[in-house]
Amino acid sequence: MALKRVTMQDIADACGLSRNTISKIFNDRGNVPEATRKLALQKAQELGYYRAPESDTVQRAAHSPNIALITSRMPSDYHFGILFLPVFAERLSRAGYTLMFYELSAENLHEKKLPAHMSLEQTAGILGIELFDRDYLNMLCSLGLPTLSVDAYAEATSAPMNCDFIIMENLSSTMALTSQVIDAGADRLGFVGDISHCCSFHERWVGFCSALNKAGIPVEQELCILAGDAEPYNDPNWLMDRLRGMPYIPDAFICANDYLAFRIMAAVNGLGLSVPADVMVTGFDDSPQSSVTDPSLTTVQIPNAEFGSIAADILLNRIEHPARPFSNTYVKTTPIWRNSTRRRPQTTPSTP
Repeated sequence: MALKRVTMQDIADACGLSRNTISKIFNDRGNVPEATRKLALQKAQELGYYRAPESDTVQRAAHSPNIALITSRMPSDYHFGILFLPVFAERLSRAGYTLMFYELSAENLHEKKLPAHMSLEQTAGILGIELFDRDYLNMLCSLGLPTLSVDAYAEATSAPMNCDFIIMENLSSTMALTSQVIDAGADRLGFVGDISHCCSFHERWVGFCSALNKAGIPVEQELCILAGDAEPYNDPNWLMDRLRGMPYIPDAFICANDYLAFRIMAAVNGLGLSVPADVMVTGFDDSPQSSVTDPSLTTVQIPNAEFGSIAADILLNRIEHPARPFSNTYVKTTPIWRNSTRRRPQTTPSTP
């Protein structure tokens, strides 16, 4: 007779405990009362947990548990995740965990399924990156595993998830960029990026609008490129068509990230205009390319190493203390003034 597959959730239900508590017992993490530990081990034997076909794999996982990085799109050269993930992974490794990467297919996202090769019983926690589908994030939160989302869907702060959340500070830095560009003489400004794409883009749009309102300058959406993220922002001809369709070319573009800023600078040059003499451009992320492009890009620096360390600490703390209230963490960012804007404030640090 085939044996029924017994899971940690089965043991948790039989004991009246949470799955996190059972996971801590079998993965030897955290403090669990001895009476609770004995109850769980006894119930596991009664249910046949150790006789299940995958039991040896589960026991091996207790010695090298995994953290699952789940993403809809692996971070590219321009993504700040490329810079914070090595620190995050190293911090987890010192704590005895292995970071496993899982890229979701369109089917996974549509049907709200986990990646095919991901085993919940071998997973101690989840890190979500580039996961902006609200329903999918809610599905992950419902699994009962410690989960940390890096950025999230646009309404994340007004409709919080049942997990921890970490994001770079967007509002004040974008306000600072916009205000300084206005001080440099810009009074017609545009924003570039899909403001419904994610929480960080939405907050940067709010910062842009707030700075304009503070300066008494109207927000002119006809000077903005707010098309959906699926549109060909990487195509300079598409961007030049968007610029030609504006009533006039703005004095400055505040872009949602560095990648979009580079694309806008190419489109501006394609129209025979120059940056920053005709149009000033700012980005966000301080990607490695931002300091070497010509002209170098005014942007916002994210402390990537510290971001990775803080993210790891949040997830490790959640694993050890699953009942603590969820937290939203903002990591401070810093404007970096370079040559794509016409004037650098004298009181603000700059880079070559």
